[in-house]
Amino acid sequence: MRILLQNRAYRRLFVAQMLALVGTGLATVALGLLAYELAGERAGEVLGTALAIKMVAYVAIAPVVGAWADRVPRKVLMVGADLVRAAVVLMLPVVTQVWQVYLLIALLQAASATFTPTFQSVLPDVLPDEDDYTRALSASQFAVSAENILSPLLAAALLTVVAFHSLFLGTTAGFLCSAALVVGAVVPAGRRSTHDRFRDRLVVGVRIFAATPRLRGVLALNMVVAACGVIALVSTVNVGRDLLGGSQTDVALLLAVSGAGTAVAALSAPWLLRRHTERSVMLAGAAVSVAAVSGALVLSLVPGPGLAAAVWALVGAGPGAIMVVTGRVVRRSTGARDRPAAFAAQFSLSHACWLLTYPLTGWVGSLAGFTTAWAVLAVLVAAASVLAVRVWPRGLPEEFRHVHDGSEDEDHLAHAEWDGAVWTHTHRIVIDDNHTRWPTPVH
Repeated sequence: MRILLQNRAYRRLFVAQMLALVGTGLATVALGLLAYELAGERAGEVLGTALAIKMVAYVAIAPVVGAWADRVPRKVLMVGADLVRAAVVLMLPVVTQVWQVYLLIALLQAASATFTPTFQSVLPDVLPDEDDYTRALSASQFAVSAENILSPLLAAALLTVVAFHSLFLGTTAGFLCSAALVVGAVVPAGRRSTHDRFRDRLVVGVRIFAATPRLRGVLALNMVVAACGVIALVSTVNVGRDLLGGSQTDVALLLAVSGAGTAVAALSAPWLLRRHTERSVMLAGAAVSVAAVSGALVLSLVPGPGLAAAVWALVGAGPGAIMVVTGRVVRRSTGARDRPAAFAAQFSLSHACWLLTYPLTGWVGSLAGFTTAWAVLAVLVAAASVLAVRVWPRGLPEEFRHVHDGSEDEDHLAHAEWDGAVWTHTHRIVIDDNHTRWPTPVH
């Protein structure tokens, strides 16, 4: 980590991410308590709807951002998004109606859907070495995990002396400091896509995911993350207050436990990736996620603070092991020109899974109880884990010998062998203009 922080651009971007995350963490606690204040026992339903609106913004806006990320300076996109987020959060403490919460969440998350995939596409350019990039992914996930621990603890401390509405001020400060740091960072210009038409740039990231076996596995694992992680994000308020009969502080502490689980997964990832494949680490995360949701089902029948803490730790660790490796798989599977679109597609497609699980958990939990809602999630986690195993073959090579029919770019075939019928060569495979579908290996 010390070596990474010697890179000035990365250092400023990392600190900017940390500050924005702390602010967001305070807002997460405050938003849950605001929903409880406005809707009482229906807080899970309100929060689930608000987070579903967030996912709609993520799914709809991120591909558009990816299509324009090589046309607009990425620093402008990130700073503008931070300023919009700061302005919107300032308005949340004064809302008195549930519909106002929904409107502000839509605006806030449209800005986040601009910032996050842009930030993710910048990191590979700032850190071209794969080992450095892997450590940066671990550090970023650890930052998220640390926020999940420290922000709830900070919120718990602040709630002893101030009303929860004041927590939104911390969010605003975090976004403003993030914007200031990004302004001072050197953000490399994105390489211009070879696709001129906006429509082509809009769909190229999804096309890459659909055609790449390991990215199809990532898509299935996105559902594992969403179906497991949603338990902490949607149900914590009602579990802490209603199922366990705890206080506002207990809600914050449960969120901190979940963050601790994710932190362990993030810190372990670089060590695990030196010994195991990306596929193995991510599938191990899926197995932990299955155990987490199974534990949640038991908790719904036999509630207790000790079991809740154990389940919430697994809910953090399982998805964390998947998420920390995802960026590395996306980078490995794309060329530099299509990388912004690919990260935007991952952002959009992963949040499409959250778009399903957020309202499902909130509404089913509100109408039928935790047991029924978590049983549905258990089915989703198990089915998605099995699908990931099937669509991501074991031992998939990064480069292999394959053939072309000669319709490809001449430069691409410059070192290929011609046998009178087809061109044959060996190199690292990514889906691009010369490989519109995954080729079949030949000997």
